[in-house]
Amino acid sequence: MGNITELLDAPSMNRVLTRIAHEIIERNKGIDECILVGIKTRGAYLARRLAEKIEQIEGKPIRTGELDITLYRDDLTTKNNGEALVQQVDIDYVVANQKIVLVDDVLYTGRTVRAALDAVMDLGRPAQIQLAVLVDRGHRELPIRADYVGKNIPTAGTEKIVVCLTEVDKEDNVTIHKLD
Repeated sequence: MGNITELLDAPSMNRVLTRIAHEIIERNKGIDECILVGIKTRGAYLARRLAEKIEQIEGKPIRTGELDITLYRDDLTTKNNGEALVQQVDIDYVVANQKIVLVDDVLYTGRTVRAALDAVMDLGRPAQIQLAVLVDRGHRELPIRADYVGKNIPTAGTEKIVVCLTEVDKEDNVTIHKLD
């Protein structure tokens, strides 16, 4: 597989999420009109962690939801024209006139975020949609930019960013894998 370098350990990841939580509160002047929406799988867990941090800071819960967006890598060209598919929307709130904060683990080409934007827009017209990501690795194919970034990690096409979360992977860290 090549070289593996740790970019964020568990304490660093916790600090990054705390900073993002503060930035979300500050930018939105509170959380009353905000809904955190995690993009499954890891984005949903990161959204839950952010929600916990925001509740600790603000003293009240923030509304949350989830989007299940799945890439069908084995048949991208035949069934789906290379686009991300929205499988399930789990948002129990009216999104009209609300500020939606999409949460994902890694921002790469932008296609997953585009599918998430479409799914949210299908539910109504939010006042604003913002994007929070743990890692922005560059290489955008679409004009999408994150509003909140845990760590910018410029990568080569031969590198892969791997985010591990205790809820899924039994540990918290972010690593970069240099493929041979």
